[in-house]
Amino acid sequence: MIWKEGKIDGVRIGPVNKNVDQRGWLAEIFRADEMPEDAMPVMGYISVTKPGVARGPHEHREQTDTFGFIGPGSLRIMLWDNRKTSSTYGTMQTIDAGDVNPVIVMVPPGVVHGYRNVLTTDAMVLNFPNRLFAGRGKKLPVDEIRYEDAKDTPFVMNG
Repeated sequence: MIWKEGKIDGVRIGPVNKNVDQRGWLAEIFRADEMPEDAMPVMGYISVTKPGVARGPHEHREQTDTFGFIGPGSLRIMLWDNRKTSSTYGTMQTIDAGDVNPVIVMVPPGVVHGYRNVLTTDAMVLNFPNRLFAGRGKKLPVDEIRYEDAKDTPFVMNG
């Protein structure tokens, strides 16, 4: 498949405003009064990605991820609309985020996504998905289609 660059329908990107004072900073990541009901988080986690390392690409059948790319570090986020019924099917979107561009990125089901740490320092990522990993009690199959090691995948992490 040949991907065209553009914005993907259903992916929401919003700025993160860091409120800075002498103690440090505080930033809102999500608010219930600003979230679509079907994307409301049910868990949260934090991860650190080493320099040059990529996580993904993968997609979810049902899960919406709400990522906080706020730093420290900088990442290149890549998204591919793999939803055949979407008006933006076949579109690829790239976002540079983190220290220089703190953003929240909401990724709906069927949008393949991944990110790579593009600097020489560790990069922190927050995620607030709307589904529990492996279901309640971690007893269900993981809602994930992984492409990292697939041969001839059209989802290639550049950068």
